[in-house]
Amino acid sequence: MDNTTYTQIDQITQRILNGGEMTAEEGRWMIRLDDDYLPWLMASADRIRKANRGNEIEVCAISNVRSGNCSENCNFCSQSGHHKTEAPAYDYISSEELVAQAKKAREWGASDFGVVSKGWGVRSDKEGEKLEEYFAAMDEGTDIGRCASLGALTKESATKLKTIGMENYHHNLESAESFFDQVCTSHTYQENIDTINNAREAGLRVCAGGILGMGESLDQRIEMAETLRNLNVESVPLNFLSPVMGTPMAKQTPMKPYEILRAIATYRFMLPKAEIRIAGGRQHLGDMQSMIFMAGASGVMIGDYLTTKGRGVEDDLKMIRDLRLDVRGDTQQRREQQANNVKAYA
Repeated sequence: MDNTTYTQIDQITQRILNGGEMTAEEGRWMIRLDDDYLPWLMASADRIRKANRGNEIEVCAISNVRSGNCSENCNFCSQSGHHKTEAPAYDYISSEELVAQAKKAREWGASDFGVVSKGWGVRSDKEGEKLEEYFAAMDEGTDIGRCASLGALTKESATKLKTIGMENYHHNLESAESFFDQVCTSHTYQENIDTINNAREAGLRVCAGGILGMGESLDQRIEMAETLRNLNVESVPLNFLSPVMGTPMAKQTPMKPYEILRAIATYRFMLPKAEIRIAGGRQHLGDMQSMIFMAGASGVMIGDYLTTKGRGVEDDLKMIRDLRLDVRGDTQQRREQQANNVKAYA
């Protein structure tokens, strides 16, 4: 090991703590560091997280309100109608079911609940009416933050969603622009960027990130981080590919724990003030899942994902408590109620 490397990590860390930035060139260097430097890198990322996000962890959950036979051809996705997978296929769930899921997520401590629908944008009156029904029911039935992931947004559709009660909009870039044609060809990268800008202009909080481990290069991981930084995205979900049989990416090798942790830490350096939220593919860390926060993550998705099961909610909440971190918006009374609720749903 080279002391110069430790010194360089320290210098970049101090620059960021003083309000500066890490360059993309430094990011490309950092994401290639040998595993021996990972503990030092994580300790520095943790300092940056604490300085910018404190010791509160933001928890969110989602509902896959409509599944399967999607018109998009994303090569990672089990719901695409272009691939033959065993993903469930169903039309919109009822508002009652959605509210029940949202209440459960709120009882777990989630601050935001995402309505996720297959497809590419709000393209019909039926879709718009259903979303209006959903948000009205959520507003009446729970105080959880209202988020959605619906595909592309025009300026008009973004404004409409804001009007009917949506607060946050999630739309992933998925990967770097230079790799995107290996991910999807049924929509363009520019449409992703336009959607993010349209959502923000409509007054919505923007959540945008991507999936690592799809075959992109290390440089392309930094390219995506740089794009997110240039777009001033305030909440960044990081997913790690879980290969699904029947998709073109079925044979991709899942990322290893050290590779995942190094990527999280590097993203914390690249995006020091952002909410970095760890979502799908977290299971690839195995017994090292608690280390995501030491690597710089400040948020986590709990419960199930779109078509795959998540880790037990009780285990996730215990993990956060054991690390002496706080779920954002928690109180002692709420924690006690939360523990009872988790046991009731177990």
